[in-house]
Amino acid sequence: MAVYEVQQLQNRLDALEERMFGAPAGVASAGAPRKIADGLGKVQGSLGNIASKRERVKILFKKIEDILKYLDPQYIDRMAVPDAMKLQFILAEEQSIMMQAALLEQVKSLQPYLDSAHIKASSDHATKLQRLSQIHLQQQDQCEAVTENIRLLLEDYNKMTLLLSKQFVQWDEMLTQLEAAKQVKPIAE
Repeated sequence: MAVYEVQQLQNRLDALEERMFGAPAGVASAGAPRKIADGLGKVQGSLGNIASKRERVKILFKKIEDILKYLDPQYIDRMAVPDAMKLQFILAEEQSIMMQAALLEQVKSLQPYLDSAHIKASSDHATKLQRLSQIHLQQQDQCEAVTENIRLLLEDYNKMTLLLSKQFVQWDEMLTQLEAAKQVKPIAE
């Protein structure tokens, strides 16, 4: 596995050197980059040799596939929910799935309306809609001002009615007192 990766890296590096320097890989005109590539190849080979001599590294290389499998985000889903349980979920939601499919079919049948010239021309109406929105906001402000004026007028009316009621009560009391005083007066003989 490591030898194959080294060979792939070497091939990629040769292709890059050829693109950069214009000379085929391995030609002496490439100079320093070629020495770097050779040095990297030797280092990779040395690391491969060291790794093959160490038993723990060999075991690790063998378990890399398992580790990658465990790191897969869907691994937990596959382990936690067996296929039979997934089938039960789907069957339990069958009615909902059918309803959603019917709604999607309805949307698909209405697609020509969405592609109509009227809908496509709706962007032309955006400025008109904006102007109408501004007029609506102005009318709302005017309505609030009128409502506030009416509220103030009603308050004034209520105050005036209260004051008039008090005045009528005072006049009634005075008239009652005058009438009572007139009836109490002895008639002169």
